[in-house]
Amino acid sequence: MNAIYPTWQVPQNIHAFSTLRLGGQSCGVFAGLNLGDHVGDDPDAVQKNRQQLVEQFQLPQFPQFLTQVHGTTVKQLPLTDDNLTADACYTNQANQVCLIMTADCLPVLFAAENGTEVAAAHAGWRGLAAGILENTLAQFKTAADQIKVWLAPAIGPTAFQVGAEVKHTFCEQYSLAAQAFRPDPEHTDKYFADLYQLARLRLQQAGVLADNISGGEYCTFSDPEKFYSYRRDQQTGRMATLIWFSEK
Repeated sequence: MNAIYPTWQVPQNIHAFSTLRLGGQSCGVFAGLNLGDHVGDDPDAVQKNRQQLVEQFQLPQFPQFLTQVHGTTVKQLPLTDDNLTADACYTNQANQVCLIMTADCLPVLFAAENGTEVAAAHAGWRGLAAGILENTLAQFKTAADQIKVWLAPAIGPTAFQVGAEVKHTFCEQYSLAAQAFRPDPEHTDKYFADLYQLARLRLQQAGVLADNISGGEYCTFSDPEKFYSYRRDQQTGRMATLIWFSEK
């Protein structure tokens, strides 16, 4: 099974990666390693894919799969209740796997430079505008300027077409966000949005150093062999982006 790993400078006890659609038991429009059980795929295939994820990547536990709703709730792991509705998870305990699923939305991983805190966030444009990244950073005891961030594969700036209302939402909050939108020459009041750049701007505004933000070079929409893409295919599978830290 293939995966994409962040190229960041973090302690060796931090483990992180993003899955590809390659391999797995799913068929048809879900062909590959679909990890989403909410998209219409065969439940048995999804369960086998999740077990394959655990075994082949030697995860320290079977991860918790959240119910993601494009909101701003961050859950701390291990969970203290049965409510799985959240779009980010954080932990300061070893061997607790933080996992979020995507198929175009932006997965964002966070790691404290001292290797004692990690988090994963699901940042579609709605969650990004509403503050999911800021809420995730707020969980850390570590100062923002001592946190490393990796922007995992998402839909790229040449493929993510949005309406004028999306641009307005971001620019109303932060004028510099305008630089992340390029007019669509073929459609009036349509723009191509750069989720990666919007995330970088918000992270830096929240205190993360620019040099501590990495990733952002992939486009899930443009590479159907490697990635699921909801914008491209509508009915499709989900990839996972994970992070945890082991005992030092």
